[in-house]
Formats: sequence, structure tokens, C-alpha cells
Amino acid sequence: MKNIKINNLLVILALILLSSCSTDFIEEKKDYSSVNIKVYQEESLAIQYLDYLYNAMFPGGNSNMAMWSKAAAEHSASDLFAKATDEVAGEVDINKAWAQISATEANCLKSLGTKLTSSASRTDAYTRIRHCNLYLDNVDNYTGLEEDFKNQIKGQFYFWRAWQYFELVRLYGGVPLVLNVQGANVDDPSVQIPRSTSAQVINQIVSDLDMAKNLLTAGRPYTAAQAGRITASAAAALKGRVLLTWASPLFNRTDDKARWQRAYDANLDAYNICVVAGKGLNADWKNMWFQDNNKESIFAFGFNNDATNSDISENNYTEYQSRSRAQGGNGTISPTKNIMDAFPMADGTPYNPNGNLNHFYRNRDPRFYHTFAYNGCIWPYAGNANYRNWTYFWHINTDPNGVVRPTDIVQNTSGVYLRKFTNDLSANTNSFKNSGADYMEIRFAEVVLNLAESAIGIDKLSEGKGYIKTIRARAGVTNSDGDYGLASVTTRDQHFAAVINERKVEFAYENKRFHDLRRWMLYNDDFGTCTRLNQKPIEGSRRQGYYTIAKRDVNTQYSQVNPDPFLGASAPIINRDATTYPSGITTYAQYLDYLYDNYFEVIVRDNVDAASFSFKWYNEYYFFGIYQDLLNTAPYLKQTQGWGGTFDPIN
Repeated sequence: MKNIKINNLLVILALILLSSCSTDFIEEKKDYSSVNIKVYQEESLAIQYLDYLYNAMFPGGNSNMAMWSKAAAEHSASDLFAKATDEVAGEVDINKAWAQISATEANCLKSLGTKLTSSASRTDAYTRIRHCNLYLDNVDNYTGLEEDFKNQIKGQFYFWRAWQYFELVRLYGGVPLVLNVQGANVDDPSVQIPRSTSAQVINQIVSDLDMAKNLLTAGRPYTAAQAGRITASAAAALKGRVLLTWASPLFNRTDDKARWQRAYDANLDAYNICVVAGKGLNADWKNMWFQDNNKESIFAFGFNNDATNSDISENNYTEYQSRSRAQGGNGTISPTKNIMDAFPMADGTPYNPNGNLNHFYRNRDPRFYHTFAYNGCIWPYAGNANYRNWTYFWHINTDPNGVVRPTDIVQNTSGVYLRKFTNDLSANTNSFKNSGADYMEIRFAEVVLNLAESAIGIDKLSEGKGYIKTIRARAGVTNSDGDYGLASVTTRDQHFAAVINERKVEFAYENKRFHDLRRWMLYNDDFGTCTRLNQKPIEGSRRQGYYTIAKRDVNTQYSQVNPDPFLGASAPIINRDATTYPSGITTYAQYLDYLYDNYFEVIVRDNVDAASFSFKWYNEYYFFGIYQDLLNTAPYLKQTQGWGGTFDPIN
């Protein structure tokens, strides 16, 4: 999305242009009821107003996109939802024990927004919706814009309104449906809109996305410089995501096949629209993250690599926080063994986590090597094309349970780094901070797996499995059993489990896991879905990693303070970076296996989470309540069941 990097300078210019024409602009008219009519008559101002909305919806600069969510950020921290999964460790408001579930506590999500005010600088869910409503309410009342351009602009506003409502409905269930501009007087009965049912909100989202798709199809084609704008493909793909969520157990407790059919129809339509638009699976899984507007990208958040001007810089910090400190990065993203265990073997068959831990990295799905950087792997960057990622420890005394000493490499908390989203050609200038790599929020692989899951929902099991196999084939999984490792998958629930597991692998660290766990109600087995899908509940678990411990030989651990047992030609045990190998070994890959077999011992690292921590989930989090401060200013809103109220969010 290089060509539409929405940045602070552009927003400032847009506001200046908007406010310079009339006293009726949004910055000056405190009830937000109108802007200068020129935004409905002049293309440049219409685009700038839309850019303002893009900026409000997009992540800010310096975001770590492996663990980012706007809704999470608007509660407390952008990584809140990621840490409420098995992908990374950390105690947050919604994964720890509380004395009570209450609308006054920090476990009540605050992403719904704040009380209505006249502040023009406020940005939250309903002010973003207001910006959409303001334009859609007024644009057809004026002349000046050509019809094809107007369609293009309106289609994007409909998409963004649907996007925001979907973010709300999947967290809260039904919310107030505000589809026209309101005044800012909280005491005005006309603005006191109650919560709609979840079904009503879903139907409105679908209506908006259908409108967006039709308008964008009929609208003015984008120029090359506008690559990355919302398209009809994005609208269709989002509709598929929405209706898949509506068909999932979170909302669909009775497994209504009509909902699965509706999801299937939407996702098949999205699949076909994307294919006609030239979209598909990118053969280069490893590097597609660095190819803006690539074949797989359906909807992406854009960043730039500007390092000179804080007003326009929109850097993606994912690589900075993924790379080790020895490489010049920050190294704070620590993938868990829990997620690594989900990656299958090279032939697609399940990995056995109870097998030889020293072989955990061997013969795995190719995506494993592109997602994780483990001890001894080659992890290049522009300054060192042969960089080897050493993360082993050794004991400082003979007590096998004694303190271990890190190598010269500063260790993260799980013994493995996140390699996904890191470019072998990246320079460590400014600690990899100036990355302009875009983040694919919706990519074609999701369209495929959404379609697979929907097909399974309507009992088209072979079709659903076929889509999963397509994803595996693209990744490079070998087809030893003629079924890409899925030959034992026969029943409907086994097929559902297969697609959930595939999503866990394919979309690892892409901010999908939290919502997948919620929509399938997999945090515990209170609703039977863990048993149905043969999933280990998250509640009560601990996120784990690996210790790789140095040994003198096959039977004896290395146990002294200094020196590093494997560093350099004069290393006391063996040189980890040797260029002359023992007899029978000809490649570095073989040499690394030799080191693991003879000089390393891999054990489970159970201190990734704090010693006192055990993941606690409350079923009230499947639908969050309205926090008390907001409820106090809007008492006409019904509180959610489980949070002290009567509103049923399921229907």
C-alpha cells in the first residue's frame, strides 16, 4: 500500500483545507452536523476527507502488527488480545483471575467508545461511524462530483462503516445502530438509540458491504497511484468474514445450517470476485509480506519507511520487535511452544510434542522455518547474510536445576524469535525501525479458509478439505498420503478441527487467533467445543518455550561460569561456527543436527509466564459488557447478560 500512505501531515492539510472555506467545517461546527459543502463537490477535498477516515481507522506509526488491534489499544494496550491467546505470554486484564466480573473493573472492555461530547479531536468507534454517516447523509444532496467518482468514494465510506460495526458486534454483540448524523446533545431523546440485536447489526453490516461492493464495482477505477484503496474484493471478503463469524458457535449455538449456507454463499462469491480481480495465493509465502499490493493482498494497512519527518513517518515496528538484540533489534516478541507444536510435519501429519524435543525443528512444515527463528538457524539480514541465531544456555554449577547462564546473545523469554515478517534483505539501520512493509489484514488465504470452513458447515466435507489442501500445497507441504496429511480427517467435526488448526498455523501472529478462539468458544470446554474439535482448552494453561542447554558430551552438561562452551575456534567444547565439519557431514544443516544430537539438550521452558500465573478465562468475555462510566451517561443502553444486565448478545 505504498501509494496511499495516510499520514499525519496529510490529515493536517486536509483539516486546514476543510476549515479554511467556511465556519461550517467539522473542526468548527461542534455538533458535527455538516462540513463545508465543497467536500461534496470537489474531488480533492472529498479524497482528503476520506483520507482523514483512513487515518482514524489505520494503526498508528511504530505499531507492532504481529500483536496489534485498535479495539485492544482503545481499551488499554494494542497487544491485549494477542496476550489473551496461546501465541505469546503476558498477564493482561482479560487472562488473569479477578475477584469479580464487573462493569467497574478493568476486565470490562472499553472499546465501545466514550460518552458523547462536543470534542472535535475525539476519535473512537462512534466518531468514526459519524464521519461515515456525515458524508453518506449529504453527498447526494449536492452536484459537482462525477457519478463514477462519487460511487468510488461512497463505496469506501460504506466499507468503513461496516468495518467498524463488525469490530463492535463481535466483541459486544448487538450495539446501537446509528446510520445518520446525530447532534451532540446527550440529553436529546432522538440520539438515545438503544442496542439493536446482533442479527440486526449483522444484517446492516452485510447491507453496507453489498452497497460498497456494488458501488466500487460501478465506480471509477483506481489509478496506479491509488493502489491499496478499498476495493470490491475487500468488501466481498469482509462480508465472508462477517457471515462466517455469524455462523460460528459464538452466535450460532444451535448450529443452524442456514447460517452456514449464507456464509458459504458469501465466501464463494468473495473467492470468485477476488480471482476475477487477479488475486490468488502468492507462491512466495516467505516474502509476500514485503511485496506491497501483491497477488495475495486483499486489504492491507499501509506503512512507509520515512525516517526524517515525524509528521509523515508511519513505520512498521514488527521487524524491530522481532529481531534479536544481537542483530540490532528489540527481540521482545517471544513465540510459544504452544503455537510451535501446532505446526505439522513436512508431510502434513501432526507433530508429536511428546517426542524427542531435540528434534523439534526437524522435518517440519515449511511455514515453521519462515515463522520461527530457533537456536542455530540461519536468519539473514542485510548486514550478515549468514547470521546464525544462537540462543543456548549453560549451567553455572553442577546442579541440573541450578541457574543457567545465557550465551553472548541476549535471550528473549521463550528461546525462539518470531521470524515471520522479517526480511532477509532488511538493514539494521536504526534497529530495523524504519520498515515500510504493509500488513495484510485480509489476504486471499483467509478467503480460501473462510470458504473451507463454510463448506464444512453445510456438509460439503470434501470441498472444504480441498481448500485446506490448497493452502498446504502452496506452503510446500509434501503429499505423501495423497491428502496432504489429512487422510484421517473424515467426520464433520474433524474437518472443522482441521480448518481451525490450519488457521492457527497459516495466520500465526496475524491477529486472528483471539477471534478464532472466541467464535469457536475454545477457551474452555464449558460449551463442549474443545471436545468436539479435539482442542486443548486455553484456560488453566501456561505459555511455554524452550531452554536449549549446552552439554560437554552426550551424557554430561557443561557447568561452569566461563567461557562460552561453543564460541570461537578456541571454544572449550566445540566451535558452533566451524567451517570444517566432522567426517560424514557436508552441510551446515547436517552440522546443526550433529550439535543438537551431541552437545545440546532441549527442555521445556515453563517460566515464559510468571511462576504464579495460570491462564484464567471468564465466559463473560465471549460478549463484553458496557463499562460503567459509559453506562452512567447512557442509561437507556441495556447492560449485557453476565455483566449485571438483561441484554442477550447472542440473538
